[in-house]
Amino acid sequence: MDRFPTTFSHPFKWAGYGAYVAKRRIRAAGILLALAMLLAGACFAEPADDATAIVAENPFMQIAIDEAIEGITQGHGGPFGAVIVRDGEVVGSGHNRVLANNDPTCHGEVSAIRDACANLETYDLTGCELYTTGEPCPMCLFACLWANVDKVYYGCTIEDNAMIGFRDEAFDNLMGDRDELGDYLVCMDREACLELFAAYAGMERVIY
Repeated sequence: MDRFPTTFSHPFKWAGYGAYVAKRRIRAAGILLALAMLLAGACFAEPADDATAIVAENPFMQIAIDEAIEGITQGHGGPFGAVIVRDGEVVGSGHNRVLANNDPTCHGEVSAIRDACANLETYDLTGCELYTTGEPCPMCLFACLWANVDKVYYGCTIEDNAMIGFRDEAFDNLMGDRDELGDYLVCMDREACLELFAAYAGMERVIY
């Protein structure tokens, strides 16, 4: 069952969130429209679904999905977007930039952590929650723990990541069981994130 944060009830925070989401979704929609017009299907194995129609139940997961859309439409990397929230407010966001930066460590969660730390001018994200479109790989999971992120909400599972060509599960097997983390990792909005993964799977892409 999806779990939602209790820190998002303040009406002023809703207003701030609405403006932020509108800006993110307009930018993502514009990128998708431009690519559709320029590429006219050349970059897709078959016509992809309109990714901007993907709707998550959780508002912060929606921002993570929009981040991922921005990344995959620009060829930055896999369909992994992340957002970091403190006291109901977005303090950082990012998406996978492995291909864009030629950096195998530049996953969505790491990008979001770097952004949040820069914005807050701290290395300590105590009191923050992270929302990501895919369950964190071992590197990103430990990055969240090193950053003192309070909780991680993810969409697609490690097994889902493997279905679109990523090696997270193989590396995860080296780490051991995640059950010891208790409720630190919480799955939510999997169906919406699976739609994102399906759109990505229909694109010509670099597997890494």
